Amino acid sequence: MRNKPIQYASTLLFFLFIAGWTQAQSLRPPAYPLITHDPYFSLWSMTDKLTDSPTRHWTGKPQSLEGIIRIDGKPYQFLGAVPTTYEPILATGESKPYQARYTLEKPDKGWEKSDFDDSKWATGTGPFGDTPDAHTKWVNSQTMKEGIYVRREFTYDGKADPSKLLLVLNHDDDVVIYLNGTKILDKPDYVNEYINLPFPEAGQKALKTGKNVLAVHCVSPRGGSFIDVGIVNPITNSSITTATQTDVTVSATQTRYSFTAGPVNLMVNFLSPLLLDELEVAARPVSYVTFDVQSSDKKPHSVQVFFSEAGTIATNTIGQEVITKTAQSNGLTYQVVGTESQAVLGRKGDNVRIDWGYAYLAAPQQTGNQTASGLASALKQAFLAKGQLPTTGARPGAKAAVDIAMAAVLDFNNLTGSATKHLLLGYDDLYSVQYFKQNLRPWWRRDGKTAMADLLHFAESDYNRLHQKCTAFDAKLRADAQKAGGKEYADLCVLAYRQSIAAHKIVAGPKGEVLFFSKENFSNGSIGTVDITYPSAPLYLLYNPVLLKGMMEPIFQYSESGRWTKPFAAHDVGTYPLANGQTYGEDMPVEECGNMLILMGAIGKVEGNANYAKQHWKTLTTWVDYLKKDGFDPANQLCTDDFAGHIARNANLSIKAILGIAAYGQLAAQLGDKATAESYLKTAKEMAAKWQPLALDKTASDKTHYDLTFENPGDTWSQKYNLVWDRLLGINIFPKDIAKKEIDYYLTKQQPYGLPLDSRKTYTKSDWIMWTATMATSSKDFQALVRPVWRYANETPSRVPLSDWHETTNAKQVGFQARSVVGGYYIKMLESKLAK
Repeated sequence: MRNKPIQYASTLLFFLFIAGWTQAQSLRPPAYPLITHDPYFSLWSMTDKLTDSPTRHWTGKPQSLEGIIRIDGKPYQFLGAVPTTYEPILATGESKPYQARYTLEKPDKGWEKSDFDDSKWATGTGPFGDTPDAHTKWVNSQTMKEGIYVRREFTYDGKADPSKLLLVLNHDDDVVIYLNGTKILDKPDYVNEYINLPFPEAGQKALKTGKNVLAVHCVSPRGGSFIDVGIVNPITNSSITTATQTDVTVSATQTRYSFTAGPVNLMVNFLSPLLLDELEVAARPVSYVTFDVQSSDKKPHSVQVFFSEAGTIATNTIGQEVITKTAQSNGLTYQVVGTESQAVLGRKGDNVRIDWGYAYLAAPQQTGNQTASGLASALKQAFLAKGQLPTTGARPGAKAAVDIAMAAVLDFNNLTGSATKHLLLGYDDLYSVQYFKQNLRPWWRRDGKTAMADLLHFAESDYNRLHQKCTAFDAKLRADAQKAGGKEYADLCVLAYRQSIAAHKIVAGPKGEVLFFSKENFSNGSIGTVDITYPSAPLYLLYNPVLLKGMMEPIFQYSESGRWTKPFAAHDVGTYPLANGQTYGEDMPVEECGNMLILMGAIGKVEGNANYAKQHWKTLTTWVDYLKKDGFDPANQLCTDDFAGHIARNANLSIKAILGIAAYGQLAAQLGDKATAESYLKTAKEMAAKWQPLALDKTASDKTHYDLTFENPGDTWSQKYNLVWDRLLGINIFPKDIAKKEIDYYLTKQQPYGLPLDSRKTYTKSDWIMWTATMATSSKDFQALVRPVWRYANETPSRVPLSDWHETTNAKQVGFQARSVVGGYYIKMLESKLAK
């Protein structure tokens, strides 16, 4: 009952805000953010209804949250589809290790048949490969061109329908699969995760009751090596009625769902309080889930809410073993789950999830609140039967994560009016990043003393305040964005906010400084990438430049430590979460130097001083001199749009170099070095004048636009999105009619779902479209360029956290998802701030 008046005010504000926001939002997000903190603690719903699919990590792997409301003894599912269970016909190593026969030499003819004598083959534990998930080493080698041959015997009881079975595989690279001597799959290339495929028709015919033999041949002529194959029978059973979802709204920090369940209305709010003006709060890995229930017929009802969190929240794969524990402290009772092995910072890469540290589910110690952990099925069945969790029974010990859950029950007793309760979800990763061989703590526990119990206590005591502040912030952000760029623009900024922040981790650096590490989600897994920092920057320049400095600082420290000795900026500092030095295979010298200099100039503009630049002046000077020498007419090299391939004499990249040099001149002026300022600004102006005749398209008689590359003999074009900084930083060295010509031309090149990146392909990058649109001087032209991006987000069939790389003709994702670069959408709002 404590803080009841405040809680009532918060709830009232909540309902009033929803009433207004429902009218404001019409965008259907490709995915709905639920729990968003960092690249590992990031859960989403990827369907329009919260009950249409399991909740997922941003990578797409199920990390199930389940919710059931029990009303007068009748259960209604409101969160998460009933998880599909996969009965193994032939288990993969994702579930548990297995024994198999294998050879690395070319076997005799007929090796794939069920009666082949494989007694002379070696016996090994699967899976096979050179990754942490492999149990038997098989390494790619030019001297082992035959690859690996694997045979597994299994028994099929004939009960499962073969047409319903799934073939499960993870292969690197080419794989051929046989069942009882019949080829059932020949699949080239590789995947970097377990995938389920419909069981091939040839396999359905070859499968027989009794003994069967699956034979696999995999070759790995390049890169890593891995092979694992199995067969499963998917089973979905549920007799639970589904609650009717009546509404869903997404704001900057919250996602709210409304349901009707019999005579009760239910509202569920997911709040991740990523308030960038409160670094301590933004760095706190704790989200709130609030349940508002209301009797719609004004009669008393017995109401209990069940909420569970799968053990897979703390694992990379479903078969990893986890342990659980229960504790209580500071007015909270909480459940904890984590892997038994606890290989802290032991796994790196792109399509991976955390398997160290511990997930927490906490509830205030109030009458009717209960938490427990254990076998997921037992927790759920106890609730369905009695509306409570089991209070007795031994803990199951280490079990596969897929079988374990943490759960809470919130009992609203005899509900006659309305009532509110909430839960807290947190994650303690112990150490977040390895930085040049030193393990760094998350920002919230930088003193090494603060425990997760303390953090949960802080979060609980802050609940009412943050609930109200986040609601007010969400409304202001939307209003500011709409004022800057219109309704569709505001919708996109709202959608981008949590995604961008949650693609980073705030950690304490070696000197106690703020470091804000990005992860290249579904790009290549790099950490601290400069050409991720550059497009992401507007959001952080707008709300907290300290975080932008935290993105740039690792690159400065990398150079200034002597570990990076090249005269241009590095591309990255490693592969997430190991920041031990660049791992990307090729440099982007002009790109990264220009990025760092322009962003430093932007920080100087926002803060009104060059204090941060002064700290790294020597390094900035090295980079700007590189641009003076090699930036204007770039050699054949990659730029941030590296997926489009190498290109020489890149006109847009040249603009970046020119503006980077000019930004350095501006910073010198802020530092009081008039001579240096005049020198570099003069150089930039001369380059800008020289740029125009080289880039102007000469194939069109009316000279309507500028080419993709200098002196291009064909009719080419590209988005000159880098030019936006000329106006934003007040450099003004390019004639204004260049931007106007480009905008006018771009409006003739639009496709249904956006402006293509350039004349080579029809795909685009939505962050660059926002920058290009901001070059427009009229709101009409700005909105004309933004509207197709809104349409893409609203209509894309690719139901993943917003992809920034999509096809403009059909709205499909080309690549990337859940990346921080959508922070670049805020550039129009940043323009409004800089114009003040």
